[in-house]
Amino acid sequence: MTGEPRRRVGLDGFNLAIARGTGVATYARNLSAALRGMGREIDVLYGLNVPPRAPRQLRETLFFSELGEGRSGDEPPKARAWSWLPPSPWPQELVETPVTGRVIRSALAARLPAFDRLFTRPSLFHAAARHFRSYGRFMTVRVPDPPAVMHWTYPLPLRLEGARNLYTLHDLVPLRLPFTSLDNRRDYHRLIRTCLATADHICTVSETSRQDIIDLFGADPVRVTNTYQAVSAPDPESSGDPVRLAHRLRTLFGLEPGGYFLFFGAIEPKKNVGRLIEAYLLADVATPLVLAGPRAWKADAELRLLEGGDAGALKGLGRIRRLDYLPADYLGSLVRGARAVLFPSLYEGFGLPMLEAMAGGVPVMAGAGGALPEVAGEAALLVNPYDVQAMAQAIRRLDSDAGLRAGLAAAGALRAQAFSMAAYQSRLGDLHEQVLAGPASARRPHRSWLPTSLSGAPT
Repeated sequence: MTGEPRRRVGLDGFNLAIARGTGVATYARNLSAALRGMGREIDVLYGLNVPPRAPRQLRETLFFSELGEGRSGDEPPKARAWSWLPPSPWPQELVETPVTGRVIRSALAARLPAFDRLFTRPSLFHAAARHFRSYGRFMTVRVPDPPAVMHWTYPLPLRLEGARNLYTLHDLVPLRLPFTSLDNRRDYHRLIRTCLATADHICTVSETSRQDIIDLFGADPVRVTNTYQAVSAPDPESSGDPVRLAHRLRTLFGLEPGGYFLFFGAIEPKKNVGRLIEAYLLADVATPLVLAGPRAWKADAELRLLEGGDAGALKGLGRIRRLDYLPADYLGSLVRGARAVLFPSLYEGFGLPMLEAMAGGVPVMAGAGGALPEVAGEAALLVNPYDVQAMAQAIRRLDSDAGLRAGLAAAGALRAQAFSMAAYQSRLGDLHEQVLAGPASARRPHRSWLPTSLSGAPT
């Protein structure tokens, strides 16, 4: 950053506080790791229920107690006699949580990003949503000595006073595929429109999402920057010694290395699990299919063949296994040991699960919608996610063709290098410099961050 006036960056804890992490939570953790590697100090703003007047020496205990509950702060506060009153239109103060070490927080490490200061306000995100519905503008919050840049990792109706407010819009799925989302479409449209009108800058994670933002909202192209994302290096616990990996797979899951297909992610319409199950049954292969991930919206419809089918009539049902949400180390072992990862999503703003599998040298079949072709290039087997027969044929090829699997594994690992942490940090540094440069930055031309040599097959 020019002159480095302040090296502190703020992040929100909206998704980080949720017990079962989401893709946006992974994005936030990777962002905090990137910023720490760039030498930035980091403030994190939560919505945990720590009373503002709690004694300072008790705040740390209360903060981590609430974090352990796994709530994000978008829940309404406990009923109050005056809860019918409109929210306060005035800026809201967030209270710092001192971190002294009195709380042993090792068990919560996976849900804590890199940080220097932690702030919270009870039900912050619920209050912000209510404020936006009441007044049509974002709720202002304050912290002492605010960071130079407040990087909201999600389109939240909040702004931090004294900082440049930067918002990440991962995708516009509620508008592009409204039948796959629970979001109120009118509210969401108004939120994105207001975000574009008031933000100091918009960040997104692919050229596909960037173009959607420009096309659907007429956004000024120079105010929308694509930084892509960073893919984490494979966990040594799941990518080291093959003998150890085999032992973990057998003892934890009863699976053999290379002996199963894997889908991992939330069970919801966008992920296309229903068609994947149908395609797997049509493929009629002996290799089992493992579905790992929590049930989400409309999961019953996606799992209708698996949970409502007749195992006698549909002989392949016995080869499909369902696993719920798994900790990162368990999931890493499953990914590393898979014959191939199947990720036929209808639409993604980036597709981090696909890239994580590729980075681990695992062959991938992916849907050809949204940003998945952009991120994968020719390093994944792309299929029309609406074509069950095409998916079935791809599963058969992956099952029988060892040469295809080896080629995809090598190409995927090479392709993933374009999304390294170092490359991501360079993009972030340029973005923050642009944001801090003020109005003059709006005249700077947009730059695509994916090298031309990576627009197709990795070289």
